[in-house]
Amino acid sequence: MAIVSMKSKPSHGGWTKRNRIGFLYVCIWIFGFLVFQLYPFVSSLFYSFTSYDIFHKPEFVGLDNYVRLFTKDKEFWNSLTVTLKYTFITVPGKVVLALIIAMILNRELKGINFIRTVYYIPSLLSGSVAVAILWKVLFMNDGFINSLLGVIHIAPVKWLGKPEMALTTICMLEIWQFGSSMVLFLSALKQVPQSLYEAARIDGASRVRIFFKITLPMITSIAFFNIIMQLITALQNFTSAFVVTNGGPNKATYVLGMKLYTDAFKYFKMGYACATSWILFVIIMIMTLILFATSKKWVYYDN
Repeated sequence: MAIVSMKSKPSHGGWTKRNRIGFLYVCIWIFGFLVFQLYPFVSSLFYSFTSYDIFHKPEFVGLDNYVRLFTKDKEFWNSLTVTLKYTFITVPGKVVLALIIAMILNRELKGINFIRTVYYIPSLLSGSVAVAILWKVLFMNDGFINSLLGVIHIAPVKWLGKPEMALTTICMLEIWQFGSSMVLFLSALKQVPQSLYEAARIDGASRVRIFFKITLPMITSIAFFNIIMQLITALQNFTSAFVVTNGGPNKATYVLGMKLYTDAFKYFKMGYACATSWILFVIIMIMTLILFATSKKWVYYDN
């Protein structure tokens, strides 16, 4: 019997038509990443060490932009303070409100799916200029909110006219858009084993004790994720402060995002603005690392 040796072809791998199509799709993403993310990221670091105004070639100035920001620019310190105040108000407020609403919507009620959708709608418009304009109209001196207060004989409030109230109003806009965090909390709440609740009720535990001893520990990983994401979003805020108050009154809502925009596109100090953006990046990175470092003490991972 003649034995014919045949080389078996690999069942998978190789440069097939399917692989070429897949590589084409990947190339599109890689191109977008390199051109629209990595290149601006690296170039902004280079420009932060230069004096650059778009119209002339960048001139290398070393650390002058950073030294000027920290030693001579009072607006930088004001905007940094405003940004931190805004962050420390909106992040806890948004996360806590999202958790409360998620616990309410976790109940099986008639029409609950429609109610959940309604609560999520504001987040679909998150960062929208239209929403910011609507918020500005609502809180004007003769806006809907003050008109509503007049019906119950309460004096109108200068929501956008007083420095202390303007920042609070901007924070309320951000807190109002809690839908994305709420959906994540709702998903986490549905994953908590019902057997734990049943055992706690048999032992006579109160609702408050059940929340702090069972519910909260079981959803800490989602809470941690929400805090991280909302922290990053709050530190980069621009739209609401720009549209609603334009940084006023008396720069009470002049966040770092607005300062960065003003320096870059109003005064054309691109190098200076890039330095501001990198300081903001470092602040975000430090706060994120702090949260990750402390998460081991309070975040429960089910593994």
